[in-house]
Amino acid sequence: MLEDLTAKFDRALKKITGQGRLTESNISDTLREIRRILLDADVNYKVSKKFIDDVKEKALGEEVLASITPGQLITKIIYDELTALMGGQRTELTLNASGLTILLMVGLQGSGKTTFSAKLAGYLNERKRKVLLTASDIYRPAAIEQLKLLGQQINTPVFSIDDCKDAVKIAKDSVDYAKANGLDTVIIDTAGRLHVDEELMNEVSRIKQTVNPTETLFVVDSMTGQDAVNSAKAFHDSIDFDGVVLTKLDGDSRGGCALSIKAVVEVPIKFVSMGEKLESIEIFHPDRLASRILGKGDIISLVEKAQTQFDESEAEDLEKKILSNKFDFEDFLKQIRMIKKMGSLKSLMGMIPGIGNAVKDAEIDDKELVRVEAIIQSMTPAERKNPKILNGNRRKRIARGSGNPIQNVNRLVKQFNDMQKMMKMFKGKGGKKMMKNFGRKKF
Repeated sequence: MLEDLTAKFDRALKKITGQGRLTESNISDTLREIRRILLDADVNYKVSKKFIDDVKEKALGEEVLASITPGQLITKIIYDELTALMGGQRTELTLNASGLTILLMVGLQGSGKTTFSAKLAGYLNERKRKVLLTASDIYRPAAIEQLKLLGQQINTPVFSIDDCKDAVKIAKDSVDYAKANGLDTVIIDTAGRLHVDEELMNEVSRIKQTVNPTETLFVVDSMTGQDAVNSAKAFHDSIDFDGVVLTKLDGDSRGGCALSIKAVVEVPIKFVSMGEKLESIEIFHPDRLASRILGKGDIISLVEKAQTQFDESEAEDLEKKILSNKFDFEDFLKQIRMIKKMGSLKSLMGMIPGIGNAVKDAEIDDKELVRVEAIIQSMTPAERKNPKILNGNRRKRIARGSGNPIQNVNRLVKQFNDMQKMMKMFKGKGGKKMMKNFGRKKF
């Protein structure tokens, strides 16, 4: 995610890191390079110019303290300005505590509205909302069926009217249905449209006037860069939406849309969507993305992702097993499944400070977790509980059952044995205290 931008910022800031003090000359050289980086990233020209002017003004007015280097100071100033550029702080989605919340999704064709509608429904389901998805895209073939299929995956009802070609009626009737059936949130998926298509723009305006949504969200493909920003401005001038959703951010290496859209449209980014999994939806935090752009990682989001999969009683049970050296393949399988739910391995590693740049060109195969899972599932319950009984014949059977070569099975067993040896470190007198202190560690 934004890996090209991160690498270029890193190179530009290294040039000033070795300087003894900040001067107008070395600041200008660095900012000239950063301005070029922003323009190459497809950041709006006016946004780039103002960003550079603001950074320069603050850098020249700052006194370099003995405890920090010029590189650290300019990095901090750029971090603050990047955060401000993207909105400063997170902006929450408006959800009515009582009565009905109506969320209207609008955007260009192919921006990912239907998939995001389902992701948002799943996100709100976890927060105890009673959600109804509305299929108001009457133009795209199979759009209604796609939403129904996604609704089944997250156990969320989908409202549609067979053979109805009136998107406004479908939206209105879905609101009436939600009220009559005790639901508190309606997410209306509309057809993708071009801002130059007057008829379709009028249709979505009529939907908005009819249902009076709590919020209207503009869903945009972040990989389209400056085109996305221009479309957002045109949509906002016509429809006046309340928030932006950036989809496909995991595939955006440049970052022009993420850095420009808030400044140009003056509407906050509320969510980002990364990956195809229905769990891959995140509240947008400007400060965290700024940190990632500058190669500083995003450990807070990583911890939050882990906490969504965290079960306190299971964690206590796991701790007891580690301390008593009884951690087995069954426990290992549970941990793998938890990691798989958190997202791709590469995106998770990118959140760890200092790791993002190191793995940007690395081939990190998420299928490796699937292969490991298949090997463990091919073991009998007795073999999972007691790996010591995995002799040659058992390993051959597991290899055949999981569709893996015997070498993969041997490698996994060896890695597991090595891990168990390491866990014996916790078995000693100070083991429990060591684990407790590790769990309380602040990042």
